[in-house]
Amino acid sequence: MYLSHFRLREAPFGITPNPAFFYAGNTRGDILQALLYAVSHGEGIIKVTGEVGAGKTMLCRMLEQQLPEHIDVIYLVNPNLDAEQVQYAIAAELGLDGNGLRIDQIQRALQADLIERHSRGRQVLLLVDEAQAMPLDTLEAIRLLTNLETAHRKLLQIVLFGQPELDQHLALDRMRQLRERITHSFEVPALPEALLDEFLACRLQAAGHDGAPLFSSAARRLIARHSEGIIRRINILADKALLAAYASDASVVQASHARQAIREAGFRRRARRHPWWHAVAWTSAMLLFIWAISRTILAGHGNL
Repeated sequence: MYLSHFRLREAPFGITPNPAFFYAGNTRGDILQALLYAVSHGEGIIKVTGEVGAGKTMLCRMLEQQLPEHIDVIYLVNPNLDAEQVQYAIAAELGLDGNGLRIDQIQRALQADLIERHSRGRQVLLLVDEAQAMPLDTLEAIRLLTNLETAHRKLLQIVLFGQPELDQHLALDRMRQLRERITHSFEVPALPEALLDEFLACRLQAAGHDGAPLFSSAARRLIARHSEGIIRRINILADKALLAAYASDASVVQASHARQAIREAGFRRRARRHPWWHAVAWTSAMLLFIWAISRTILAGHGNL
């Protein structure tokens, strides 16, 4: 609706991951290059974590787009599969017909297909989305597939994309074998306020903007504060703010337009996540405090 008003070719702040709008700042470009290196060199299991809307799916799309031609990419987008169903799903992604086959037959068919692809110089990469939502037994079944290997290379490589809860699952004792198979771990960070201007300019330029900044400094500060650095929230707020500016026939997004976008979006502040050692330190400090108080009370009684 506002494209012609701001002289844009397309909407700059859509929430559907579009590689044309990839922002390489804030370590995202570095993470992408590291993923490409790890996959190209036959590493085992790779983990990418980040908050909801942080940009994990965009990284996944960029990875697929830039992979060498000899790598066959398959997806596992449904996390709600049990340990057997997931193997049938992977077989289907590889084009195998699993109808009527027992689980042991599916496993043999998977191994045979992966070996055949390897003999032709092909490499298979499994991308797992929303891995934090997978049952633990399903994650373990996926881990077992990495046992398929030649003397020099894994027949199946895996990249797990998930929210921080994935790390909590992997920290469990029963997940030790999967945890120790992870060769690289990456975290997609929130965008700091200092980089918001650069991010907005990157998206706007990709959409065809070549003029002066469209967001005032006050509007940028409001968007940074209320998005909490989450890319999806930034895109939603920026899109709504542009629409508000268009509705008031303004050429630049002002603070009033950003406030209107914030009211319409209705985002709630996220609960801050603290590393587990914060809780341990707090508990230890409290126990020490209680112990010291108890000693003081006992000493007081002894003096009575």
